[in-house]
Amino acid sequence: MNHQPTSYSQLTLNLVEGSVSFSFSPQAAQDLQAAITQLMERLKVVATKVTPGGKANPQPPLEYRYTGEVFLEVFCNPNIWPSPFAAKVLITVRDTSIRLTTEAELTRLVEDLNQYLDQFS
Repeated sequence: MNHQPTSYSQLTLNLVEGSVSFSFSPQAAQDLQAAITQLMERLKVVATKVTPGGKANPQPPLEYRYTGEVFLEVFCNPNIWPSPFAAKVLITVRDTSIRLTTEAELTRLVEDLNQYLDQFS
C-alpha cells in the first residue's frame, strides 16, 4: 500500500531560463496535472479542427490558481499555439515579499509535474 505524506514537498519548475522551487502539495500537483491534460486536448483541437474559413474553433484558456505557502498561477491560451509541443505557459509565483512572472514550456512543465508526483507513487 502506498502512503502519501500529507506534508508539502518542493516542486521545481524549469523555466525558459532558470528554475523556481516552492512548497507544493501532491493533491495540488494532481489538480494541475488534470488541468494540463484538459489543456492538451484543447491544443489538439486547435491544431486539427480548422473551419472552412481557415480559423480554428476558439478554445477556453487554462487558468489554474493555487494558494498555499505561495500563490501559483498558470495561464495558457491554446488558441495561439500551433501544437502542444510549441505551447508555452505563463507562470506567476508570489508570496508576501516576492513576485515572479515568467514563461515555461508546456512540455517541460508536464515533465516537472510527473517527476514531482513520482516521489509519491
